[in-house]
Amino acid sequence: MKYKRILLKLSGEALMGDKQFGLDPQMLERYAKEIKKVAEQGIQVAVVIGGGNIFRGGDALANGLDRVQGDYMGMLATIINGMALQNALEKAGLYTRLMSGIKVEQVCEPFITRRAVRHLEKGRVVIFGAGIGSPYFTTDSAASLRAIEIKADVVLKGTRVDGVYTADPEKDANAQRFSNISFEEVYSKGLNVMDMTAFTLCKENGLPIIVFDMNTPGNLLKIVKGEEVGTLITMN
Repeated sequence: MKYKRILLKLSGEALMGDKQFGLDPQMLERYAKEIKKVAEQGIQVAVVIGGGNIFRGGDALANGLDRVQGDYMGMLATIINGMALQNALEKAGLYTRLMSGIKVEQVCEPFITRRAVRHLEKGRVVIFGAGIGSPYFTTDSAASLRAIEIKADVVLKGTRVDGVYTADPEKDANAQRFSNISFEEVYSKGLNVMDMTAFTLCKENGLPIIVFDMNTPGNLLKIVKGEEVGTLITMN
């Protein structure tokens, strides 16, 4: 296997499936199966999920809410999604831990780096909820930071598109996909991969990012085996 420890970033919207809001049990089951395929190979798996299917903190101002209050609401949404994924993973036969950047002790553990690493070493899938526990930071930033803290080998950003393109492939039929690209090229071309804070964290710590289509069965396993899937972003 190419990678021993991975950080998988999933969007909250992906959990909606064909719904307009909330959670689709079929999507949770599908993702649980894909994660199980990887975990069964001895790969240590950590997951960060967004909360956009329930509430997005960045939309707070548009809804007449205070931004800080809205961000904390978004953090709670990620914990709900984390609980849902935890349930799906345990139904699939995996051991899990849900850890939070804010204290919600009745449903999850507080995030402590050494404890998270120990869980991973014991073969548990660790889900990180509530972002980094502070407002004004996205779940992309949480994924990058947690990956660095646990010394993950790579950040895998699972999306509904199969990589990074020269333009939005859903809007531009002539958009071309990159198989490999450097951090500097992403900057210079103005490509949208992650928010700038998250992306810069990975660049400054030499942490590669792979953007791939999570909805294609087997893609996650192919990546950890070293097969070329999606777009690999590295220093060179």
